[in-house]
Amino acid sequence: MAELFKNHIDGKWLAASAGQTFENRNPSKRDDLIGLFPASSAQDVDAAVRAAKQAFSTWRLVPAPKRGELLYRVGELLRKYKEDIARGMTREMGKILKETRGDVQEGIDTAFYVAGEGRRLFGETTPAELPNKFAMSVRAPIGVCALVTPWNFPMAIPTWKMFPALLCGNTVVLKPAEDTPHTAQRLIEILTEAGIPPGVVNLVHGRGEEVGAALVRHPDVQLVSFTGSAAVGREIAAVCGQHLKRVSLELGGKNGQIVMEDADLELAVEGALWGAFGTTGQRCTATSRLIVHCDVAKTVTEALMARAQKIKIGDGLDESVDMGPLINQSAREKVLRYIDIGKQEGARLLTGGAVHDSGACVNGYFFQPTIFDQVNPSMRIAQEEIFGPVLSIIEIKNFEEAVEVLNSTAYGLSSSIYTQDVARAFRAMRDIEAGITYVNGPTIGAEVHLPFGGVKNTGNGHREAGTTVYDIFTEWKSIYVDYSGKLQRAQIDNAE
Repeated sequence: MAELFKNHIDGKWLAASAGQTFENRNPSKRDDLIGLFPASSAQDVDAAVRAAKQAFSTWRLVPAPKRGELLYRVGELLRKYKEDIARGMTREMGKILKETRGDVQEGIDTAFYVAGEGRRLFGETTPAELPNKFAMSVRAPIGVCALVTPWNFPMAIPTWKMFPALLCGNTVVLKPAEDTPHTAQRLIEILTEAGIPPGVVNLVHGRGEEVGAALVRHPDVQLVSFTGSAAVGREIAAVCGQHLKRVSLELGGKNGQIVMEDADLELAVEGALWGAFGTTGQRCTATSRLIVHCDVAKTVTEALMARAQKIKIGDGLDESVDMGPLINQSAREKVLRYIDIGKQEGARLLTGGAVHDSGACVNGYFFQPTIFDQVNPSMRIAQEEIFGPVLSIIEIKNFEEAVEVLNSTAYGLSSSIYTQDVARAFRAMRDIEAGITYVNGPTIGAEVHLPFGGVKNTGNGHREAGTTVYDIFTEWKSIYVDYSGKLQRAQIDNAE
């Protein structure tokens, strides 16, 4: 009989108020039922938000270093349970164990990094313009934060959002993706074991159209942090704008890797393979466009094809496997649609382009690593986010054209250039329109102590990770202390 999981509200594990559930199945083996999770409603969301609002009144008064100490304990527990969490995550969403272990490690790194910031939530002191007067600015928590997270990094992304929010004195309601509820469940169990007070962190499972929408619209939610598609992000931004809620959006990408004629081609091919087919291409930072100088395009293309055809596809729990499945049937159908679009637009399919359903893969959502060449930058497969193992090769004649092509999409998250020319590398850093640029590295591999985010349709200007994340989860308060013992008029003409 399938295990029945629950929401976590005000420190208690509770079924959905309507008693409804949804299934969570292994994308590698569709007959493997992981469990049943609450199909929650607005009523459950309201209970979670009320609990978070009540807990905020006391949590905000806990000194930030003490909040940081709790996150240190969370980090230690994540490290203790790392292998168990990674295996559960691979079973739940498919990516190989090396990647799910890395996903958990991101949570560990974030816990320890954020914990230390409990003693570094710096404000500023500055001279006042009047005598015997002191001026400073400090950070203050915002209140109840709704965190709506995706399935492709089901530990890393929730911790990127949750840990800074908690450190700053906010309380949270987490709404994880329907495809990865179990990993979220494990995170909340660990926070509970670490000693997080009731109501400070709440978990509500369910569909985005119901639970996510109710969270975004709830009047007691002061901040919404969302990672997902640009289309949904626009809807959330519109609602938050109407209610003057703070909103942080981390949306899509159409990332390009430039390979110049002087590049280390073996290194560039390695980077393209990892960037395009890691996580089965299901990353917002995935390399979906390879922008190659015409002098080396043939060599690079042939090497990529040979390597892509050797990628071992299968259940990520098998340590010998290189690439797992797509997340669900809808994702596989979307990739198939884009394969047809690419062919119709005139791109040449070099390898892949079909479902992989042989042998042990017959019951999963597997797809072949796919490469197109003869791709025009204006084609849909070069402009739209596919979110699957599909790489489009675009030939260019010089550096200026390479940058122009890379910048030609509506997104601007991650980017990469392979070159031995240091001057050219610095020009790329300056001219590429993206929040992240790698030199001689793939478009994936962000580190938790640097800002993460992008430009254009990739988001609304906020950056997660690094120190910039605290500008999302705090308000600035300016404080003036007048110890002159008399009224001093500011903002009037005091000139004598």
